[in-house]
Amino acid sequence: MIIKPRIRGFICTTAHPRGCAAAVDQQIAHVKEAGPIGSGGKRALIVGASGGYGLSSRVVVAFGCGAGTVGVSFEKAPEESRTATAGWYINRAFDARAKRAGLYAKSFDGDAFSDAMKEQVIAAIKADLGQIDLLVYSLASPVRQHPRTGVLHRSAIKPLGAVKHFKTLNVDRGVVHEVDLEPATAEETAATVQVMGGEDWEFWIDALAKANVLARGFRTISYTYIGSDLTWPIYWEGTLGKAKEDLDRAALAMRARLKAVEGDARVAVMKAVVTQASTAIPVVPLYASLLFRVMKDARVHEDCIAQIDRLFRTQVYGSSRAEDRAGGGGAMRLDDVGRIRMDERELAAPIQNEVRRRWPLVSTENVAELADLEGFRADFLKIFGFGLPGVDYEADLDPALADL
Repeated sequence: MIIKPRIRGFICTTAHPRGCAAAVDQQIAHVKEAGPIGSGGKRALIVGASGGYGLSSRVVVAFGCGAGTVGVSFEKAPEESRTATAGWYINRAFDARAKRAGLYAKSFDGDAFSDAMKEQVIAAIKADLGQIDLLVYSLASPVRQHPRTGVLHRSAIKPLGAVKHFKTLNVDRGVVHEVDLEPATAEETAATVQVMGGEDWEFWIDALAKANVLARGFRTISYTYIGSDLTWPIYWEGTLGKAKEDLDRAALAMRARLKAVEGDARVAVMKAVVTQASTAIPVVPLYASLLFRVMKDARVHEDCIAQIDRLFRTQVYGSSRAEDRAGGGGAMRLDDVGRIRMDERELAAPIQNEVRRRWPLVSTENVAELADLEGFRADFLKIFGFGLPGVDYEADLDPALADL
């Protein structure tokens, strides 16, 4: 079949196998060009490894630190007339490239929230790696079946307290418009914390510690977003914010527990990037499109791989290279909650002042001028393997293509 993007609402229902592999190659090339991270961990588990910050983390620790990696994600395999999910192709492309580079790589496909998956992963770690010195928890899911109670929790991205009025952007149509969102109920808020909060991160640490597979000096990291006051009503001050507060709670609790292995647990605050989820959150596509234009004009924009590479190179592991130290290496840049701050370029006063200046001015008529709408769209399609240079998108491919 000739595979083209099919966009339905906020998702793309197709993925291009060759394009997904090319996206992995791009990230690997970025890390290799930056050079090795000499002090990095050598045995890593990435939960939520098939896209976004999870994939970039796996690429950085593998091709920057030389680490063997175990990845966990939930994907759909291809069918006769239907492509797999992007992550299915990405995992196979990553595994193939890691193994060609002489690096251990094993990918698990299944429910990372389940106890059964934790048991499978731990068995592989014991058999193949012995212990791990890094866990990256970057799981993104709209639902979670609780492994203890069996209850299926569904997240709800809503404001809290009262109806909120938002200016937003329909990315597909390029239309700037306004919406009113009803506030979340207490039940919806609690469910969102169950899905997106820190409990499952803690469950992973508990299971790994009980199995004695945490090496001395073990580190774990998860990701969050705080953003600008323009997005706070739907993000930090909404149900998502409550879930992220629980992530902070979990990190603090785990830092105390990991003292037994001289370990550490941190949440890293990242800048706005395009993910599958971000296009569905009101306000965020418009804010991010404006932000990307301003940051690109100022030459300080970072995509997923650039930011994760800088995080590990200058914060998580530091560096002995002078140019990396000049970029922030050495002591971690922590806020008063103990989070690593990687959003300093987004929140710099000149950047935010210009985004705020454009916010009331942007409309359907001038969005292409004031915002980076095309860049946002391109980043979205790239998630699914479309728009990558050097890929023949007119080729007739088997969607079960495995030689990636």
